[in-house]
Amino acid sequence: MLIFKQKTPKTTQISPQFTLYLSAAERLKTQQRIALEDRPPIYLRLNRGEIIEDGDILLSETGEIAIAIAAKPEPVMTVTAHYTLDLLKAAYHLGNRHVPLEIKPDYLRFPPDSVLASLLTQLGLTVQLETAPFYPESGAYQHKHE
Repeated sequence: MLIFKQKTPKTTQISPQFTLYLSAAERLKTQQRIALEDRPPIYLRLNRGEIIEDGDILLSETGEIAIAIAAKPEPVMTVTAHYTLDLLKAAYHLGNRHVPLEIKPDYLRFPPDSVLASLLTQLGLTVQLETAPFYPESGAYQHKHE
């Protein structure tokens, strides 16, 4: 089984052999076995606390094989509003509920939740179920210690 233990620096020019699509939740796990459809399973064994990001290149233990990481499209609720202040209020309510949240200037995204969708709709926001890559904020306490 191929084991991937390190990320390459962003400036490294390496051509990956294939791309591995991971959901937001999967990108949080630094230790995991991944079954692939067209290849033998692989194992990610990165340092604890390391964050796997869209666009990262991971190297195998031997350094002979490189894979690219890409964000897998997944079901999400996308919230839009006519006014930025309404999006800020929505972010406040979602943050109070500790919901994984992607925050952009013109929309918010979070995992599907019909109760939260109903709350936001009652507040006058537009909520749409979509399939898209999800990039939640990592939060104030999720960072790597050197």
